[in-house]
Amino acid sequence: MSVKTIVRQQYRDIVDSAAAKVAGLKTPPEGWLRTARNALGMSGADVANKIGVTRARITKVEHAELTGGVTLKSMQVTAEAMGCRFVYAIIPPSGHVEDIINAQARKKAMAIVGTASKHMALENQKLPDDKIAQEVERLTREIALEMPPNFWSDK
Repeated sequence: MSVKTIVRQQYRDIVDSAAAKVAGLKTPPEGWLRTARNALGMSGADVANKIGVTRARITKVEHAELTGGVTLKSMQVTAEAMGCRFVYAIIPPSGHVEDIINAQARKKAMAIVGTASKHMALENQKLPDDKIAQEVERLTREIALEMPPNFWSDK
């Protein structure tokens, strides 16, 4: 196993571990900032005073969280003002990086096998569907393992 492969696996393990820890976690309807503030019994003015901004700024940050316009820095500063810690993660929907890689490898394999099947059909040498499926599976495993330079290209 190459160093590059080992390092890639370590990165996958980090992402998969984060996904496992937050499995099922959903953003509350009011957003995390307002929900945490209310859970602590803090007013917007209390948080604003700790940061040194206006109450209106806290309202704006809470609204920006809901609309996707909040910055990571604003989330961090506001969370810390409430005595909390802000964390974020990027995780695969299934919880496993491998699933995304396998889906891309399958897409590549299907394209390769599809092209080859068309050419073979033109020469009246079409393979049976079960053989085509086996080849897609074999090629998927190979592509996922090798991850060629054009792996993430849709061409």
